[in-house]
Amino acid sequence: MHPEASKKLEVRQAGEALSCTLQVAVQTPAHSALAGLLSYGAPAPLPPGTLVRVPLGTREVLGIVWDTPPPDAAAPAGTPELRPIAGVLADLAPLDAHWRALVAFAARYYQRGLGEVALAALPAQLRGLGPAQMARRLRRPGSPAPGVETTELIALSEEQESARAQIHSKTGPFLLFGSTGSGKTEVYLRCVQDLLHADPGAQALVMVPEINLTPQLQERFVARFGAGQVVALHSGMTNPQRLKSWLAAHSGQARIVLGTRMAVFASLPALGLIVVDEEHDASYKQQEGARYSARDLAVWRAHACGAKVVLGSATPSLESWHASRPPSADEPEGGRYQRLEMPSRIGAAGSGAAGSGAAGSGAAGSGAATLPRVRRVDMGQQPRRAVLSAPLVAEIAERVARGEQCLLLLNRRGYAPVLHCQDCDWKSDCPHCSAHQVFHKIDRSLRCHHCGYAARVPRACPACGSPDIAPMGRGTEQLEELLAELLQGTHRPDGGPVRIARIDADSTRAAGALQSQLAAVHAGEVDVLVGTQMIAKGHDFRRIGLVAAVQPDGALFSSDFRAPERLFALLMQAAGRAGRDAAWMAAQGRPCEMWVQTHHPTHPVYEALRRHDYAAFAADQLVERRQAAMPPFAFQALLRADARSQEVAQAFLAAAAQAAQRAGLPGTGHVQLYAPVPLVVQRVAGVERAQMLLESASRPALQHFLAAWQPLLHLLRAEPAHKGLVRWLVDVDPLAI
Repeated sequence: MHPEASKKLEVRQAGEALSCTLQVAVQTPAHSALAGLLSYGAPAPLPPGTLVRVPLGTREVLGIVWDTPPPDAAAPAGTPELRPIAGVLADLAPLDAHWRALVAFAARYYQRGLGEVALAALPAQLRGLGPAQMARRLRRPGSPAPGVETTELIALSEEQESARAQIHSKTGPFLLFGSTGSGKTEVYLRCVQDLLHADPGAQALVMVPEINLTPQLQERFVARFGAGQVVALHSGMTNPQRLKSWLAAHSGQARIVLGTRMAVFASLPALGLIVVDEEHDASYKQQEGARYSARDLAVWRAHACGAKVVLGSATPSLESWHASRPPSADEPEGGRYQRLEMPSRIGAAGSGAAGSGAAGSGAAGSGAATLPRVRRVDMGQQPRRAVLSAPLVAEIAERVARGEQCLLLLNRRGYAPVLHCQDCDWKSDCPHCSAHQVFHKIDRSLRCHHCGYAARVPRACPACGSPDIAPMGRGTEQLEELLAELLQGTHRPDGGPVRIARIDADSTRAAGALQSQLAAVHAGEVDVLVGTQMIAKGHDFRRIGLVAAVQPDGALFSSDFRAPERLFALLMQAAGRAGRDAAWMAAQGRPCEMWVQTHHPTHPVYEALRRHDYAAFAADQLVERRQAAMPPFAFQALLRADARSQEVAQAFLAAAAQAAQRAGLPGTGHVQLYAPVPLVVQRVAGVERAQMLLESASRPALQHFLAAWQPLLHLLRAEPAHKGLVRWLVDVDPLAI
């Protein structure tokens, strides 16, 4: 950058000639006519990646210089004078070429505006800072980053050492397929440590699927590398906290960034390693705005900048599993990923460290831990309307009396999914959505989990006045209440009453609530833990001997072809919470167990779960996917329309399909467009929603089609016939259809 550029901008006189034209990415409304780069004038050239303040309409916004014409280039004669940039954040180093390439790819692949993706990837507080504010912000003293800690390390198992050696010696990408409790987090720690020892300036990015998994992971990394080198990036942080972490990563002060999906866009100029823990988790797919997959972008980013990437899971996504297939006669080179297997659990007695993901870590010689034995309870043989079988209640009581902890998984929060009038069949429907309001007994409210609408529970049926309204179905609140009744006569080893806790999105709303509740579980202050999927993954509970899944059958017959995959992963992850401390479990004298209450005990999902056989489950699923030409053997996208009526939404989608056929877009012969249909929950907050599925056996053909379709969709949206349309969007590689 020209050393006097910032000063020239500030003292520029009216009428002074602009000697340089800059292409700047700014955040514009999605699908607007200003979705591309905008041209601005400047008195001096600026390097690509420089952050600038530019006028946009009546506002002044943050922009990123994307590419710069030759220094002597000026605005063409006869064209309107370009508006000048208003200021340069000269004290901040430009965003590097690798970061800009990542943003450009994400915008192109996920069919969004370049400026929209680029500016959304920056901290919100940064977007409001001017040059003077940024200069003051950067003058604040930061914590110096000490060298890599040299703490005493535990011995790795043979499987851990083999995985670490292969990651060190090969290029990847790597799929680390390790059972729950196999010590994957320790492998991540060693790989990061190897990177930082080999290159003092290198940086690493470690991602987890959910915010609640970052604190315990951060504790382990800070204990290993020191607080000065580790920062977190996730949406649960305040704006100042996120800006501080982002600046530490951008400047190279932070060597390790831990975060959720948004961290994939962190500015890491010296990135050498990316770890995606629990890579199968659907939380890595953004569901608003630019609907990107952070896992897929991590793989692309690592390849583009020459870094290594490790995807870790006990239940990998079928896409990743297929991509890591071994060589065969038909495919001598196998898949694109290198599969590293760690099937054995590690007895983590004495390790004293809570892990992330399936991350029990410990010395190899501490005693091998076994995976929990899976027992299936046929609920068809139990009394009608029974929520918990008598054998399960007896088993919980016995384990609590011995000092063990139990975990009950019910992936539905609230007291009951719906209130129902038995006289007139009224149900607690949401007035704004095509969904029920969930009954929350704890505060006597009805809440819609889609639009947030809440109301008090009526004293009588609003339709017929009958007082006989009752809850239908079960939620975590009701399960907690039921357990308190059933275990009323059970006592802990010290003679005290059973202590039951519930962890779900409702019980953890207050700041710090989740951390305090998890701390209580780790401290042994909870005997029975009830919760949703929040507690089923990523937590290294040391004293849980029994895990039970209540009412998991709903996903077995879903119209979503990914439902069995998600259910199997959830149950495998939940089972992995049991028996993680082998020595402690051995002292109890009984093996750890996973109980599954089901009306379909012989279903293939439960058969594979009983054997802890992910490979067999994945093989069966991939055969079905191949026969049905579904991902990963086909590529999909959704065009979704939101409108004031379902007719308007579907009419827009039908018109879009007809326009594509008339235009003969590139790839049309290789892309199949299905008829428009309503979404499963077709109305949310008073807006009707419809979608149209696009499918192709060729990813490039689908991408070419979508790119050429965009201008037609913009034109179609402007036609009077579609004025009732609220919005439209494209979702590439959707996870829910």
